[in-house]
Amino acid sequence: MSAAGRLDGVVAIVTGAAGGQGESHARGFVAEGARVVVTDIAEDRGRALVSELGDRALFVAHDVASEAGWAEVVDRAEHHFGPVGVLVNNAGVDHIASIENTSLDTFRHIVEVNQTGTFLGIRAVIPSMRRAGGGSIVNISSIGGIHIVVRSRIAYVAAKHAVRGMTKVAAAELADDGIRVNSVHPGFVDTEMFRAASVPPERMASVPLRRPAALEEITRLVVFLASAEASYITGTEHLIDGGLSGGF
Repeated sequence: MSAAGRLDGVVAIVTGAAGGQGESHARGFVAEGARVVVTDIAEDRGRALVSELGDRALFVAHDVASEAGWAEVVDRAEHHFGPVGVLVNNAGVDHIASIENTSLDTFRHIVEVNQTGTFLGIRAVIPSMRRAGGGSIVNISSIGGIHIVVRSRIAYVAAKHAVRGMTKVAAAELADDGIRVNSVHPGFVDTEMFRAASVPPERMASVPLRRPAALEEITRLVVFLASAEASYITGTEHLIDGGLSGGF
């Protein structure tokens, strides 16, 4: 990170942080001085990450769609580190299928994790952030949560659009508490999942910067929004897609 210590003394929760973007965010937050609660359903990977990060990190096994699970995460964060100042709602799942081949159970599951999990996280941290004197909530949506046309992802896109809308409502409602709420909308990101998808070269050619984002590029934006440097930014969506949605 370019400016060390931007999150000194801050207690942060990062969901879905055992790998991919969430892991990158957790590492970036610790590097900036934060104490981080890493949550995920992948317990082995999450505990291994926290073991590497040291005493500035705590792992909590966590299903973001569980109301009781959120209560436990916030309680353990406060008891271990103190009131929560940052929440990154990063956990998410995708499902690729046509509308006709998307079952109701699958649709509900995608919404439960991506949308309901975000709602529960926002609601759960409000009292703790009030005790902290304010805070920042960063909701990880997607380029698919704004306007890009995609096929075979009706549940995912529905949920990611909802995250964008919930962000705006929460930003307006929580402003008087000193809590800022923003959404981040990545395009292609160089993760294990992206590499496994084997995106066709012609699709990548439609990205003006001609490459996916590196994990640390997304993390730099998330760190910025979590920090005091973004003190006048709330209720907005932040595209980070290499120009893909710009209509070039």
